Amino acid sequence: MHWLRHRRWLALAAGLDALGICLLAAWIDRERNGYLDNQLGLLAMLVVIYLSLGWLFGSFTLLKTRRLRWSQLVVRLAITSAATTAAGAVVGWLLRAAPEVTLLHRGSLLPLFALAALWSGGVRLLLRQLAHSTRQDPWEIVSLPGEQEEIRREWERIGAVRAPAIHALGLSPGLNPLESSPTENESSGLALSQGVLNLPGGLESCARALEEGRPVTSLALAAEQELQRIPPRWVVDQWLLFSDRSAQRIGSFERQLKRYADVMVSLLLLLLCSPLLAITAALIRLGDGGPVLYRQRRTGLQGKRFEVIKLRTMVPDAEEKGEAIWSGPNDGRITPVGQWLRRTRLDELPQLINVLRGEMSLIGPRPERPELETDLEQRIPNYRLRHWIRPGLSGWAQVNMPYTSTVEDAELKLSYDLFYLRNSSVWLDLLILFKTIKIVLKAAGR
Repeated sequence: MHWLRHRRWLALAAGLDALGICLLAAWIDRERNGYLDNQLGLLAMLVVIYLSLGWLFGSFTLLKTRRLRWSQLVVRLAITSAATTAAGAVVGWLLRAAPEVTLLHRGSLLPLFALAALWSGGVRLLLRQLAHSTRQDPWEIVSLPGEQEEIRREWERIGAVRAPAIHALGLSPGLNPLESSPTENESSGLALSQGVLNLPGGLESCARALEEGRPVTSLALAAEQELQRIPPRWVVDQWLLFSDRSAQRIGSFERQLKRYADVMVSLLLLLLCSPLLAITAALIRLGDGGPVLYRQRRTGLQGKRFEVIKLRTMVPDAEEKGEAIWSGPNDGRITPVGQWLRRTRLDELPQLINVLRGEMSLIGPRPERPELETDLEQRIPNYRLRHWIRPGLSGWAQVNMPYTSTVEDAELKLSYDLFYLRNSSVWLDLLILFKTIKIVLKAAGR
């Protein structure tokens, strides 16, 4: 699971944060003549709260940002520290902590998490420096001269990833830079663009790398490893890469486990969220007197059509002429209640019924409207590959980018869907679930 490799620095930061809090708590407890040995359970709880709030408020994503601003570092760590201090004080009040429970006293909580914020700031600065100094591109890209700019633009399209070295392969024998001079990083492999693969002697042009034992792969597979998405225009005729991930592998333990989790979690969420759904339904009805639920045809597994059920977020008859219209930023058709529902993704909750019916899964590519897909299939290569897996309530694309509102956005979304199609697993589903919870808690949807 190479996608976990990108999170090793985040895991290291979390471990160092936990270590710092424990050391600081031991020092403060000694200064206060406390009894930390009898409070280890409370200390573990405070560590979990601090790490959870750090994840929620984005203190760990500071490791991935291309340029770190001091204001970002100070604000996110200060909010995390203050929120953890407040949470510890509330726990102490609820438990009516005795005087000997020194860990939950104000005199311990304030210095502990003020110093923890400083420790975490130092950890992030150190790890960013280490990541930068030890960074070694696992791939170098070999392309035709006319492909270089497009590849660089696609590689750096989103996130903090910079493009690796891109070597232009000449169309005549004497213009191969990989044979005429040593490369910057001879321990890396070569990722060949589609233009190079299409050349009669494209692979032979990299003979030197093959002789040295360096791995050679396609640009699509290199992007899968480094970008955690697969641009559909780089797949071209390599769709067989996805054939072994087809949804036809019925009967596997993993598929049965996924279906069992879909049913049990959907029932639990419907039960827990029923009061919230009732309140939301009342707000929608009081807002404009229109219907609470909205049904819309979507394309599901193997291209089959079905109707998704959503809480209505737009004015009634938002598409008077019956034409499918992209929803963009500041869309005037969205109601005030609908704005809040979309930001928290709560408008999707009724689709748990679709999950129970077996039309959807909790995790998978978001189903699209057939009217829009007709155009998308013509303009985006390999678009129908996303129908090889059951659509989901949330997906890898949804936790990495906002709603799509253009064909370009749909192509970017498909690149994440193709990554999920190639790498779907229980662990990736859990990661998507946690990221979805973060979006809901922060109301970061659109």
